[in-house]
Amino acid sequence: MMKVRNLLPDIARKTREVDHPFYSLQREMNSLFDNFFRGFDLAPRGLAAGVFSPSIDVKENDKEYMIKAELPGVEEKDIDVTVTSDSVTIRGEKKEEKEDKDKNYYYMERSYGSFSRVIPLEGEIEAAKAEAKFKNGILDIKIPKNQSAKAKGTKVPIKAA
Repeated sequence: MMKVRNLLPDIARKTREVDHPFYSLQREMNSLFDNFFRGFDLAPRGLAAGVFSPSIDVKENDKEYMIKAELPGVEEKDIDVTVTSDSVTIRGEKKEEKEDKDKNYYYMERSYGSFSRVIPLEGEIEAAKAEAKFKNGILDIKIPKNQSAKAKGTKVPIKAA
């Protein structure tokens, strides 16, 4: 009777990884998962404990910048927004606890993580007039542009050579 271990690659054995199809498959799968999680700015659960990166949308019109950050599970008291002359920094901490009890089992899971996102802004802004609102896990920030410093374009005539 053939032993099962003879059918599978033995990691302790000093075989060349390039020649063995199982090693090739394993490398391909590792690469696939690494690329998948990299594309979503995530990491597999447990590999990046304490890391949380909120989704942020930045829009701009002639009058203001509008920034929307999705912060599920974060409370208002755990968020700090700082506006400087050329950027906005959103910092915070996410704390989550799940508990499930029954007479035959007890389950509790805790996760904590801090985050910091810096959004660069072009042009002059009025940082003192910035407003931030937080409701249902969504942070909305509005920062007015400095209208007196608004760059005005100058049309340049083109001459035939």
